[in-house]
Amino acid sequence: MPTPIKDVKLGWIGTGRMGYQMAARLAKGGCDIALWNRTRAKAEPLAKYGAKVVDALPELASRDIVFCMVSTWEDVKEVMQRLLSGSRKPKMVIECSSISLEGSAELRKMLQGRGIQYLAAPVSGNAKVIEAGKLTFVVSGPQPAYEVARPYLDMMGVGSSYVGDGELSRIVKICHNVMLGVVTQSLCEITILAQKAGVPRHAFLDFLNKSVMGSMFSRYKAPALVNLDFHVTFTPQLLRKDMDLGLDAGRRFEVPMPLAALTRDLIQQMLGHGMTEQDFSTLLLMQARASGIELKPENVAVNDGLSS
Repeated sequence: MPTPIKDVKLGWIGTGRMGYQMAARLAKGGCDIALWNRTRAKAEPLAKYGAKVVDALPELASRDIVFCMVSTWEDVKEVMQRLLSGSRKPKMVIECSSISLEGSAELRKMLQGRGIQYLAAPVSGNAKVIEAGKLTFVVSGPQPAYEVARPYLDMMGVGSSYVGDGELSRIVKICHNVMLGVVTQSLCEITILAQKAGVPRHAFLDFLNKSVMGSMFSRYKAPALVNLDFHVTFTPQLLRKDMDLGLDAGRRFEVPMPLAALTRDLIQQMLGHGMTEQDFSTLLLMQARASGIELKPENVAVNDGLSS
């Protein structure tokens, strides 16, 4: 018989753009959750949903399950070492950041050596996707641990996909984000092609999103491409990191990835032009510049497929 959700004590590390919204869904769902963030002020608003904000990472070590959602492998390693610096330890760690296969394997070895169950559970989505209840997880590790964790993963979105043991979820997430880069570049190319031929961006994307080629992603990105609203959902630097992880995996498994390699270089070119502070969909501006046109917002209301 599953343990009731309220009887399991959860810990949460990292309340950035993603982590904040994920932890909020657990807190709003009635979970007993304690939070830590490097900048405490970013976690404190979650207290209004019943979450407890702690000052030091070792305070989370006595929780049953600890989630981690930070930026890089170096961040993960640092917070895990601090979490386990005392005598206490959680029963399970669920790591949701985008990290390499090697980093995830190192973390698994570290935790198993202390008798802690470990699930690698990277996600697909961003803050707005989480708010809309459409976040998804891909999970690998011991299946009994997954069954224990599954109710909490389900509370944060539309469910999870269990793909096996070890670090298999990491390769799935790397493949996912390589596709994110390649598809975004392709979407920008065809949108600029249509516009230069005389088709307004909103009209082209309206057709595309109603066609068999439309997707949740193309609908979600349409408002940004139409109105040039590039507020950050995922930075170019983070996308470059994931493209590099994908190319590293391609070399490891001897899989040629010519489209990924070219897209990675286009992202690097964008960074070289100083386009670092906005969303990665600014690839559209690079494509327009290369095509000899200047873009202006069309100021058209576009359904992103997530808003109610």
